[in-house]
Amino acid sequence: MSESSSVSPHQHTTRRGGTGTAERHAAAGLPPADASGTAGADPAHGPNLWLRIATEVADDLAVDAAVRDRAGKPPFDEVARLREAGLLGFLTPPGPGGRGADWLTACTVVRQISAADSSVGELLGRHYVLAWSPRLFAAPRTAARLEERAAAEQWLWGGNAEPAEPWSPSERLTLTPTRAGYVLDGRRELTATTAVADRFVLAAPHADTGETLVAVVDPAHAGVAVQSRDDRLGQRLTGAGAVTFENVPVTAGHVLGTVPRDEHAISPFTALAPLALRLMLAQVGLGNAEGALAEARDVNRAWPQGGSDTLGLPGRRPQVHGGTYDGGHLVGGYPAQGGRTDTTTAPSSALHDSVPLGDGYPDPLPDDPYLLLSYGELATSAHTATAVVERASDALARGLLAGSALGIDERAEIAVLVAAAEAVTAQATLRITTRILELTAAADSAGHTTGLDRFWRNARILTALDSPGHRLRAIGDHYLNGTPPPLTLRA
Repeated sequence: MSESSSVSPHQHTTRRGGTGTAERHAAAGLPPADASGTAGADPAHGPNLWLRIATEVADDLAVDAAVRDRAGKPPFDEVARLREAGLLGFLTPPGPGGRGADWLTACTVVRQISAADSSVGELLGRHYVLAWSPRLFAAPRTAARLEERAAAEQWLWGGNAEPAEPWSPSERLTLTPTRAGYVLDGRRELTATTAVADRFVLAAPHADTGETLVAVVDPAHAGVAVQSRDDRLGQRLTGAGAVTFENVPVTAGHVLGTVPRDEHAISPFTALAPLALRLMLAQVGLGNAEGALAEARDVNRAWPQGGSDTLGLPGRRPQVHGGTYDGGHLVGGYPAQGGRTDTTTAPSSALHDSVPLGDGYPDPLPDDPYLLLSYGELATSAHTATAVVERASDALARGLLAGSALGIDERAEIAVLVAAAEAVTAQATLRITTRILELTAAADSAGHTTGLDRFWRNARILTALDSPGHRLRAIGDHYLNGTPPPLTLRA
């Protein structure tokens, strides 16, 4: 199928129930959408109204997030919701006539969506980062042509612009030159959008020279086969899986550029690509933590006095260290960890590590001092991560605006801030998503209707591949020795 006549097989997917594009835009005060589903590109409407649309989409996703997570199906319905709302076309790099979103607005949208469903947030975040690929790798004219069409047709970008690891031959792709351009062969594991992407951005070595090329590939070709994964612990709705390519044509006009073998030859601007992805995933993790905290708060607020609560959770009186209940109030001591009787003395970090056991207090839970302390600590952890992530986002936004004028030192500072955002966010999201299970007594009820376990599972997947220690060492080396992070396209 030719590039000019291809139509995404997912473009006509309809979602179940809810309001459509026209209703969403009218409710938010936006002008009617055009044929692509995107609102009129009047800059006067600004990002605030788009944030309102994102909030509405997030509220819509939150309603059935736990049900969809358990089903673990490819995200056709979720992508249809995003397309109906106009978010796919909106989340492209800024362009003429007010087209597209600036980096900070896109980050906010992704974080809002992630608070409701971090799988969809990751899918959308990766889409936005890959939408920048033409600008990061290609000549300006090529980038403008692809961006204009992607915005008009609301492409969902998928793929991975990071070169495959040399020790993974099972994931090797190859671009073989032909008279018309190239043909792509091989296999690549992808974390998102395998079955729902409208275009892939992929890095593959040239069959003759070995140099790495970054190309845009149409997945509608008959030579593209997708094998979705439905066995993931978390982030089950990103559309992860493997894609196999067999004699898939790639025209020369869809080769964005070449990745230099020498890292010193990579431009600082192009080297923002992995930083943008890493920071966007930090936004997803932070949104997941914020969503977990908000849902746990709602559970505790709805918990009645004593006994079984309206959510069906057990109402057990907590065990405490060396304290008693007088008139329903704890006198002395502190709650036992995990509800277990323990006669040891309280450690110095008792207030930090104690679990108030949201197991049903004689008094309404929101008034319990230990529960208030726990939520105060977790909210502070989220606020701290937010501050670090937003500082890194501001720096990366300035770097993207600088374009080819971005210097090596400026890129190094951005890399350090992104590493700090990753480290702080990973610690915060793991702590928050674990503690809320204890605070709501849902830790031993993974199949409970509240579905709070999904936040913990999603956090584990989002933080599994990167150790905070690795990022902290890089920050320390830069701070102590002035060593700049390497210019690389590997995340």
